[in-house]
Amino acid sequence: MTDIAGETGTASSGSPIALLYAARSLRGFGDGFAIIILPAYMAALGYDAMAIGLVATASLLGTALLTLIVGWMAPRHDLRALMLVGAGLMAATGVAFPNVEYFILIALVAFVGTINPSAGDLGVLVPLEHAALARGAANDQRTLVFARYSLIGALSTAAGSLAASLPDFLVAAGSTRLSAFRLMFYAYAALGAASAALYRWVPRAPAQQEARHAPLGPSRRTVYKLAALFSIDAFAGGFIAQSLLVLWLFERFELSLSAAGLFFFWSSTLSAFSYPVAAWLAKRIGLVNTMVYTHIPSSLFLILAAFSPNLSVALGLLLLRAALSQMDVPTRTSYVMAVVTPAERPAAASVTAVPRSLASAISPAISGALLMTAFIGLPLVVCGTLKIAYDLALLFSFRHIKPPEEKA
Repeated sequence: MTDIAGETGTASSGSPIALLYAARSLRGFGDGFAIIILPAYMAALGYDAMAIGLVATASLLGTALLTLIVGWMAPRHDLRALMLVGAGLMAATGVAFPNVEYFILIALVAFVGTINPSAGDLGVLVPLEHAALARGAANDQRTLVFARYSLIGALSTAAGSLAASLPDFLVAAGSTRLSAFRLMFYAYAALGAASAALYRWVPRAPAQQEARHAPLGPSRRTVYKLAALFSIDAFAGGFIAQSLLVLWLFERFELSLSAAGLFFFWSSTLSAFSYPVAAWLAKRIGLVNTMVYTHIPSSLFLILAAFSPNLSVALGLLLLRAALSQMDVPTRTSYVMAVVTPAERPAAASVTAVPRSLASAISPAISGALLMTAFIGLPLVVCGTLKIAYDLALLFSFRHIKPPEEKA
């Protein structure tokens, strides 16, 4: 079995991977402010928590369907071309949102667009970038490559969270609140165009190689089992999609937009620096153990946050959660890429992402309803409990299936 990495050589860890890192940083910056601006924009238009939850569901559902289409197309098409289409869609999303105010139109743009209300690593471009990165990563460097990718994305998202406070400054300078939000969406569109410019320089994969294999082969059963488990985790995460967590902080503690941006900056920063720690830890205790043993404590912190008596305690617990909750991101991606054949990587990346997107699309609408109950912290409790169940199931099912670097 010849590894795709062998065809691109170690040099691919230079320019092509650097381009993908740069594109990830632009997308992360845009997502960082867009997921905070979107619920604030809808609230300014007069929509309630239920409507915002439904739009979040529409967004995640659309992401899932687009990712499914890309998953079946990726093995037979050039990854670069698909990434260019995704970046163009990001630009179109930023242009469309400022020009719609009716709920149906907002939901439609959310469905076909790229603004992801979750802080997780979801989106039509993510599996494409994962497959492209895996082409240039040797087994012993794969987790580190994905850890750096996640680190760059999280730091960029953190910076974008700070940028979410710009509407407050624009309003102070004389702009209306809605106009300030619309300018931010146009900035998001510009970042999509800049990402497309970077993708144009990513080398094309040999077309005949992508066309000669089925989307999934010998690893089909493993991929489907992983996808089913990941969908449980994503369904749980949808209850606290970042847009809804913002809304919870707004309604429970009357947090300001600027304070929310600052909090999510530090939250994303903590998550970012946990990625290289995850790569270091995985070399010592394994990828599956790293995913599980860091994830369970983070879920416990989330549950405790739901019962916080004041804002300081709530933010402290959520920051502790942020320091641990995303350590499974690079390890999960590395594990999926390791336990399938190189030819299956594009399809495996998409197939494991699609159920996650579909599952996470269901829960935000439920969470929006739960936020309107007597106990407003109920979505946090439900999320944490389901995530712990997922971690235990993952450990039981995959603790004996080792990636190549752990078999020595």
